[in-house]
Amino acid sequence: MQEQKKILVFGADGQLGTAIMQLSTHFPAYDITGKTIEDLDLTNFEAVEQTLATEKPHLIINCAAYTAVDNAETDKKTCFEINVYAIENIAKICKKQNIFLVHISSDYVFEGKNYKPYLESDSVKPIGVYAQSKLLGEQAILSVKPKSIIIRTSWLYSFTGKNFVKTMLKLGKERNELSVVFDQIGSPTYAPDLAKAILNIAGKLNKQKAEIYHFSNEGVTSWYDFAKEIIMLSGRDCKILPIETKDFPTPATRPHFSVLNKKKIKNEFEIEIPHWKDSLILCLEKLKET
Repeated sequence: MQEQKKILVFGADGQLGTAIMQLSTHFPAYDITGKTIEDLDLTNFEAVEQTLATEKPHLIINCAAYTAVDNAETDKKTCFEINVYAIENIAKICKKQNIFLVHISSDYVFEGKNYKPYLESDSVKPIGVYAQSKLLGEQAILSVKPKSIIIRTSWLYSFTGKNFVKTMLKLGKERNELSVVFDQIGSPTYAPDLAKAILNIAGKLNKQKAEIYHFSNEGVTSWYDFAKEIIMLSGRDCKILPIETKDFPTPATRPHFSVLNKKKIKNEFEIEIPHWKDSLILCLEKLKET
């Protein structure tokens, strides 16, 4: 019997980390364990090094991140500690201990002025503290060069955690109408779809250097149309009104267009990606169960 590949998930209680842990029983070839921020301080180099030396994983999936985009504008120190310095620590230890690293990044590394889906090779230009931190995290990995892949994703949501879908459902219950921006365009990503893709990819990894890939669900939408679909499918009696970004000011600037081109990850790893509308239906069904 072939030895199980040992996988360690950082950020195991976040949306993506939770999805990976919940899928673990469907992947018997892997021995998957998880660490939360309470279990392990990723900014503590010695603690991380000791944990990995003890656990001896073949692969780390790093889902841990500071994701409070607006708060980051006034809390740069914490944001950079988690999204940059901790990532550099992990990359260095992975290289030293010969552990493969899968790191999750963001569509926010792009400025958002494109009119066609972003390729992995397109120029990056982050436009906020959170966005800068995600790019610097990527660059730390590319500089250290552990065996690794970086997966940029966008508009992540799930039936767990805090996210746009759950916010719309809550507000749709409390209010008669909601105003949602129509001029920010992207692709939602259902966390279980990304989790499944990562675990499928994990068995095919043989990269000797850091490589970047893009993943989101198929299809393109705006936050306005995404909200309309959520409310329609949930049967809520709430009117969704379109507004421009300038009418809904936030501390952090968002990209106006952050659709990711997924051809590379689909072709190299032979994975199929569901359409965002189909995955949204699955998410809403799961939320009904809970």
